[in-house]
Amino acid sequence: MKPNQHFPQLLAAAAAEPEPQRLLFVFAGAELPDNATPEQDARFRSGRGGALAPLMCVDKAPRDLADFAALVSEAERAGPPWSVVFAASLSGQAGRPPDKARIDLALETMTAAVRDGRFGGFAAYGPEGEFLEIR
Repeated sequence: MKPNQHFPQLLAAAAAEPEPQRLLFVFAGAELPDNATPEQDARFRSGRGGALAPLMCVDKAPRDLADFAALVSEAERAGPPWSVVFAASLSGQAGRPPDKARIDLALETMTAAVRDGRFGGFAAYGPEGEFLEIR
């Protein structure tokens, strides 16, 4: 897969699902943990370390996003600078999209997972749309 092709595939896959989908996004930034060692502090100050902390979240219908640049543009208007955006999809049922309560619960669960460092089940993208493998 070419660089920056993962996000368009995510949009296409969500749009092709038989049930209506909502795409869930949690934007996160790096922060220095309270109990950081001097080595961790040095890495953080050099821009290479830290812990990921959720900053904001949003849900979108696949048709509402033309591309990654549209998501970035909206995020820049809505909130603080971010380092990583995590993405997941939530399926509707019986031809109807998920309701607000399901979306809100899923976003809360996803935000808590990111806060706890449990983001293995999410797609992750950098600010330029590059797919990230975070371990």
